[in-house]
Amino acid sequence: MKKLYIIYMLISIKIFAGLTDFKIIEDAKSTYSNQEYNKSIELYKKLNQKVPEVSYDEANAYYKAKDYDNAIKYYKESKGIAQDRLLYNIGNSYFQEKKWDKAIESYEKSLKIKDDEDTKYNLELAKKMKKREEEEKKKKKEQKKDKKQQDKKDKKKKDNKQQDKKDKKKKDNKDKKQDKNQQKDGKKDKEKKSQENKDKKREDKGSKQASKPQEQKMTKEEKLNAKELKRLLKKLNKDKMPTMMYRANDNNKKSKREDDVNPW
Repeated sequence: MKKLYIIYMLISIKIFAGLTDFKIIEDAKSTYSNQEYNKSIELYKKLNQKVPEVSYDEANAYYKAKDYDNAIKYYKESKGIAQDRLLYNIGNSYFQEKKWDKAIESYEKSLKIKDDEDTKYNLELAKKMKKREEEEKKKKKEQKKDKKQQDKKDKKKKDNKQQDKKDKKKKDNKDKKQDKNQQKDGKKDKEKKSQENKDKKREDKGSKQASKPQEQKMTKEEKLNAKELKRLLKKLNKDKMPTMMYRANDNNKKSKREDDVNPW
């Protein structure tokens, strides 16, 4: 009797749980229809048992909520759904994540099971997107390389400009120093030339003085004697003394008047 009661209770609980899950599933579908995808997901999480047949709807809720990883997970757990449709949806989830290789792989598997125009279109689109992404990556890589080269050129140009600036500053300082030295040398040359001119003038003056006869300084007594001599000469000239003239005689003959003539 006791065993029958226990069995009855277990059956009742299972039935109750089943009814509860059924109510949750209905509410989850209703919220999904109302585009309340996150609320639908929360309801699915309350299920007492994970029913594979419900996983497909739960996966769709995750897909609409843009939680693609969980969508893929529940698509793979789904039962009672055609395999080609599951692969198609898995491919779409990978497509949304821009995982082109996995999306292409899922679409191709789906097409092997069943030919479908939507799957073909998505497959070609995934291939185009993959190619475009690869081209963009290549372009970005080239741009990055070009930018690196340009940055290198700009750096070199900047370094050259700075070096030119340093060289110019160095040259300017050198020129200033040379100008200063030239001015200094010019001043020295000017001073030297001036000194040479002074020395030359001094020498010329000395030469002029040397060319003039030096007057002998006379004493007071000599001056008086000279004055007296001058006076006497003047007096003599005034008295007109006769000029004494002599006749030249032969050396072997004596003048007859030689012994008789006096000079005065």
